Amino acid sequence: MFKKAIVSVKGVVPRSERSERSGTTPSAARSVPLRAKKPAGESGSRPTEATCIPNSRRGRCPLGKPASARKGANVSTDAWYCGIDVSKGSLDASWVAQDGRPAQGEQHSNAPEGFARLIEACQRRNVTLIVLEATGGLERPLVRELANVGLPVVVVNPRQARDFARAIGRLAKTDQIDATVLALFARAVQPQQRPILDEKAAELQEKLARRRQLVQLQTAEKNRLGQAHATKVRRSIEAVLAVLQSQLKQLDEDIDEAIQQSPMWRAKEELLLSVPGVGPQTARTLLANLPELGNCSRQQIAFLVGVAPLNRDSGKFRGSRSIWGGRAQVRQALYMATLTASRYNATIRKHYHHLQAQGKRKKVALVACMRKLLTILNAMLRDNQPWNLAPQTP
Repeated sequence: MFKKAIVSVKGVVPRSERSERSGTTPSAARSVPLRAKKPAGESGSRPTEATCIPNSRRGRCPLGKPASARKGANVSTDAWYCGIDVSKGSLDASWVAQDGRPAQGEQHSNAPEGFARLIEACQRRNVTLIVLEATGGLERPLVRELANVGLPVVVVNPRQARDFARAIGRLAKTDQIDATVLALFARAVQPQQRPILDEKAAELQEKLARRRQLVQLQTAEKNRLGQAHATKVRRSIEAVLAVLQSQLKQLDEDIDEAIQQSPMWRAKEELLLSVPGVGPQTARTLLANLPELGNCSRQQIAFLVGVAPLNRDSGKFRGSRSIWGGRAQVRQALYMATLTASRYNATIRKHYHHLQAQGKRKKVALVACMRKLLTILNAMLRDNQPWNLAPQTP
């Protein structure tokens, strides 16, 4: 009874109704054969768009392609994009083909054996681009291994990936969903690859980051010492300050030794230190956290650091320009160097007072001087020439 009910509901479409639905007359419908006659010795093939019946169970062939093309049998699978979500204990990977076909995701351990399996999976698919998020350093060992075997890898800002996920309607968030979003981001945006830091550069970057942490701890302890009155508390704070001072001294010696062992870093540091206002910590921060210095245009380097004025216009509205984004560590070091240069560097001081005479606020004039100082440093490293006051003075 159940089968009969299905047949009675489904029914058979009369030929006249088929003709009306397809937009042809009954005679015209009869004149078009459902299948072309096969020549002797040839195998059959499915009907093309011209011979497909709209209401048949086969359905209309999309864009005139055969069913084999719809299933992906004739589509090239050479271009694959990979997204990897990195966490403390695991690596979630997802792959998307150039035509949008997804592959089954995988999960591996965040360890050398997991790196090997993930590299093998990427090499098997002939991956065009691999995208990861910056996760505070957890991604660095994997990025280094991927770069060592020659796989194209890019580390992007997590904000970019999250904004892309919202743009395509992926509001849920899991590790596997994040990996899929990164793969789709790689396929749609195709971010530009940047040089990967070698082991020595990464080690110098970590040492400078540790030095900043020790300086922050030292400042906090000094503030506590000024508010402490009990003798034992003061002795405890003073003991911690002595340890921090010893650690800072040892770390500075290690950084000096690392720079002296590299002729390229030593030459660049000498060029940067020749500028009035740029001290050792500013020069080392630029060397470690801004390796693009000297290899980019002035617009690109200002955008990387985050001192380029960004427009905020819409229609007839003209908003005020402001800086946003960029590399915070470099911008902080550059701010302190510019603050000193606005008093002791003749070129920067003249530019600073000129902007103030035009009615610019002090902070706006100082940010403009930061951009000017960065442009000068970029040109010096590009041309491999030390600071010379004469060309900078009109």
